[in-house]
Amino acid sequence: MYKDIVKPLLDFFISLIGFIIISPVFIIVLILLAFANDGKPFFVQRRPGKSGRIFKIIKFRTMTDGRDENGHLLPDAQRLTVIGKFVRKTSLDEIPQLINVIKGDMSFVGPRPLLPEYLPIYSEEQMIRHNVRPGITGWAQVNGRNAISWKKKFELDVWYVENISFWLDLKILFKTVQKVLVSEGITSENMATTEPFNGNN
Repeated sequence: MYKDIVKPLLDFFISLIGFIIISPVFIIVLILLAFANDGKPFFVQRRPGKSGRIFKIIKFRTMTDGRDENGHLLPDAQRLTVIGKFVRKTSLDEIPQLINVIKGDMSFVGPRPLLPEYLPIYSEEQMIRHNVRPGITGWAQVNGRNAISWKKKFELDVWYVENISFWLDLKILFKTVQKVLVSEGITSENMATTEPFNGNN
């Protein structure tokens, strides 16, 4: 009952109220990133949700589209703007995902939505992470985030899906606040973002 009825209702009403409350912060960050990213404050990308259904995730853009002389994108760390680094460090880049929660694409808590190209290379067990709506935060995020291996992330995601409960979600939300305050596990070593999943790592 919690997973199928209570959780979606809580997600909708809390995200709607939360978005209204933090709208001043939303507007300030939007303006700052619009200046830093040549009028492009948002990052929109296709992601698989529950049952692999594709939706468009919305985040604040923390990196520019800077390219080298050959037209190739520069490394993530070089494209990360000063304001973008702050926004990512404080997890403010996640605020627009409240819109995804209001729309029903996502939940507050669940496995993070990854890239569509990963779907064909998941193992049968790893696909279990798509039995629920993806989340803004999740069990893997409060247990290492980008600082742990893909294998460990998927193990944590599957464990969450198989043990989902109100109290577990509450614990994850509480731990998320703690992680944000200390900026723990945001990036893997020497990278602005984690390395791509190839089915083996």
